[in-house]
Amino acid sequence: MNKKIGLFVLSALAVALAFSVLKSAHGQNSSAARRPANNILRRALDIETGRVPARVNEPRVSSGVVYTLLMSSGEIQKRVAAAGALAPNLAPAALLPNLGAKTAGCTNVFTNSSGARNVRVNQDCSLRRQAEEVVVINPTNPQNLIAGQNDSRIGFNHCGYDFSFNGGRTWGDQIPPFYQFVNLDGVTYDACSDPTATFDSNGNAYVGGVLFEINLPDSAVLVEKSNAPIGGAFYHSPRPGPFQLYVDNPPGVVANDNSPNVAHDKEFIVADNNPSSPNANNVYATWTRFAVTTAGVGGDSPIYFSQSTDGGATWSKGIEISGANAAICTIGSGETNPNACDQDQGSHPIVGTDGTVYVAFGNGNTPLPGINQHLIVSCSANCNMASNWSAPVKISDDFGTQPVGPNAATACPPGRQCLPPNGYRLDDFVEGSLSVDNASNLYFVWADFRNGGGTCAPLSSAATATPPCNNDVFYVFSTDRGATWSAPFNLTPASKFGPSAQWQPWSAVTPDGQRLWIAYYDRSYGNCEFTGCNDITAAEVHRPASNRASVGYTRVTTSSMPNLVVANNPAQAGFLGDYMWVTVDNRGRANVVWADTRGLNQTVEEDVYFAVVGGGD
Repeated sequence: MNKKIGLFVLSALAVALAFSVLKSAHGQNSSAARRPANNILRRALDIETGRVPARVNEPRVSSGVVYTLLMSSGEIQKRVAAAGALAPNLAPAALLPNLGAKTAGCTNVFTNSSGARNVRVNQDCSLRRQAEEVVVINPTNPQNLIAGQNDSRIGFNHCGYDFSFNGGRTWGDQIPPFYQFVNLDGVTYDACSDPTATFDSNGNAYVGGVLFEINLPDSAVLVEKSNAPIGGAFYHSPRPGPFQLYVDNPPGVVANDNSPNVAHDKEFIVADNNPSSPNANNVYATWTRFAVTTAGVGGDSPIYFSQSTDGGATWSKGIEISGANAAICTIGSGETNPNACDQDQGSHPIVGTDGTVYVAFGNGNTPLPGINQHLIVSCSANCNMASNWSAPVKISDDFGTQPVGPNAATACPPGRQCLPPNGYRLDDFVEGSLSVDNASNLYFVWADFRNGGGTCAPLSSAATATPPCNNDVFYVFSTDRGATWSAPFNLTPASKFGPSAQWQPWSAVTPDGQRLWIAYYDRSYGNCEFTGCNDITAAEVHRPASNRASVGYTRVTTSSMPNLVVANNPAQAGFLGDYMWVTVDNRGRANVVWADTRGLNQTVEEDVYFAVVGGGD
């Protein structure tokens, strides 16, 4: 053997052994209960388990991250043991899917007599959790779709991504190749959450996620690429070169930290896919940067921004874009500016046809418990400079005053809002969806509890509150690029649907602005308001930016989804993710993905389903 080659091999083996020892020392390969080394994540776990209270209107770390923390700490295992039931992945063989000759995964389609189809997206054959969804359509090939979800098939959340080349009739799926990236502490990451995806105008696809450690403080936002015409069938490094398609490392690095006082969370990416835009094919990322601070309340979570102008290979330094506004951000700052709008979560970036970037987000710099607000900022040029971002503008108030946990039977956590008899955690900060049409009219959709009442009263106990719980879905519009907004329009009034619960909406508008599609979870069918089953409804708002708007409704699910509680699934109870997704295809139809609890063979567990709604033009 050549001496230099031999030394290189020995050095590589030594490095590999060192990494192995380090990972073992930090418990990455151990099933023992662990508490996070990152102070932000440790506080999130303590709040979720009731060890410490949250500050008034404190933004929360996302559900996908918290679910991983609960798993790694042993809290969910304790719940399973206390329930006296088997964990879903230990279910009797009779309950497992009948694989038969299906070698491409565990496909499933629910249909009804009207011809509606709900197609299972993830092809995982186990009874592991898939939830928190995104779906995007290739502008160069409308039959090519990419979906994503939090995916625990190999333990914790590792993000999963799915692809279809026939308009969503069938799907393939995978775990993305984020796990060769070595972080600043010299190991690969434990988990991934908050999946996101986008296409540029040439049909190149990008996916991203928040990656984090349990026993080390590291967290990151990473991006992988799938060149046209691969269409998401596999992902590779965004770094150009002769071997790009054959390697997945290095990824695009949006953010990467190992400070115990910083944690990145809830990222979304979006590409400018208008070929005539001055910024065509730029890719943008926004996310929440939680940090311990030395000013004000001692902690903040502003919205950060970064961009790539070279196909996701390199990213600009992250900058804070959530800004300050003395008229609307009046309390609770963790910065030296007392009017900083820095208690944020749930940013949603979109791009107008002229290249303007708009970002909406939830904000808690407000004085009343549970009364938060949705804000928007924008940038038209040189967006990697903080000075080119507008000051935040208020879109609407948000009444995040649903009943408060704990409720052991439904797994509603301490201090979290839930809608009994469901235990699914609600986070109004992240239930906001922004869209823009070709005329630069903006539309914003969210859900809140301003019309709640009865025993399911604002901030009542989730353990004693009983339905009806009147949570509603609203939308507003702006015809002046976000400077001012219309009054809220209630899409789910009690006068039409009874005092029932609708929550976690997402939306998309047709390019001509004639139809705004809004999908949401809905308990207004049958007796679901009182039993906890639910459906997906799609509202089609015609002429949404005018006073002549009219609304039609379609039941998307072919049958109601059972309530997911400790008695039927103690490992997954309490989690339905923080968001679902809607996108519009070239026929003006809504393409919808959601987390569905109708498991196969009478099981109750979470999988991702897809449907197309509307006849189009």
